[in-house]
Amino acid sequence: MAEPDLQSIEFRLTEQQAMLQDMLSRFLENEYAFQARQGVVASQAGWSRRHWRQLADLGLLGATFPEDQGGLGGGALETLVIMEQFGRRIVVEPYLSTVVMAGGLLRHGGARALADEHIPAIVAGERTYAFAFAEPQSRYDLADVATTAARRGDGYVLSGKKIAVLGGPAADGLFVTARTGGGQKERAGISVFYVPRDAAGVLGLDYKTIDGQRASELIFEGVEVPAQAVLGEPDEGYVLADRVIDEATAAVCAEAVGAMDVLLEATLEWCRTRITFGEPLASRQVVQHRLVEMKVGCEQARAMAYLAASLENDAPRERNRLISAAKASIGKDSRYVGQNALQLHGALGFTDEFHVGHYFRRLTAIELLFGDAEFHTRRFAELSAD
Repeated sequence: MAEPDLQSIEFRLTEQQAMLQDMLSRFLENEYAFQARQGVVASQAGWSRRHWRQLADLGLLGATFPEDQGGLGGGALETLVIMEQFGRRIVVEPYLSTVVMAGGLLRHGGARALADEHIPAIVAGERTYAFAFAEPQSRYDLADVATTAARRGDGYVLSGKKIAVLGGPAADGLFVTARTGGGQKERAGISVFYVPRDAAGVLGLDYKTIDGQRASELIFEGVEVPAQAVLGEPDEGYVLADRVIDEATAAVCAEAVGAMDVLLEATLEWCRTRITFGEPLASRQVVQHRLVEMKVGCEQARAMAYLAASLENDAPRERNRLISAAKASIGKDSRYVGQNALQLHGALGFTDEFHVGHYFRRLTAIELLFGDAEFHTRRFAELSAD
């Protein structure tokens, strides 16, 4: 399989994308300072509906949706711009779960009635959603689905358990993978269903994650849904879920770049102004080498994030392969940048009142999301073998 021609990938933003970046940057600078963010994290909901409505009013929730459904007609590069800026402020609003994952399922799922019902609600900031795909035994295998959807009359009955449902506590609606046929680890026989969050038989345990986000464990006990709740064709949901998780992986790669940039900037400033033994910390050669390597890591991550965002229309196997290359590479670089930012800041970096530790936690969570570096290195190798 041919290697990608990185020279042919355009790493510069268009004028419209640059305007989007500037608008979002200014909004977050005014509304999402670190202390304001901490207040949102500490609130009962764990996210701000006011901020969500403001994002909708700016058109950001609709940037990647088709114009005929109220969106702006953007794509993966617009997602990259938004997620990179969110990474710079470690935003906790459920953009990833609602716009990237649920929105991706609706855009690619082929269920026009569901898309027409739910996409305008996302664009307007009226509803939030979550994608429940992970199970206790599944690790990073999207095909390992034990949740069942049994036929009953004109509909289905869902039974099973989902874990680590990002954005679950905030969700008005859920998209759920369930097995309508085949064996537990077979790709064939998986379907994706829409389930209202308040449907009878949906039980949830909500919790805060290490990075200040919110997630849920969900149990489905005989949850009844109509046949119209299926996205796409029954038994063929794996391909849809795989595409959306690849898109979500590309999105968090961009988010990691934004967070890494902030850590680099903070560490550079600290090393220039921190006086030890009568001279700035940055005057020491070993520190200079660390800072240069952190900068190189940030630029490598940026290039890989752009590569991931450029794969929107690639064949599934090649998309899987290169998404894994990007995620594994960014996982390694983000760990290096995060660990060195903490070490060079010393004890200050570990305090809850200082922002560096919070960025490190978010990068740690991103490294584990949708497959860690080990998983993606192995998947890249397997897909490159032929």
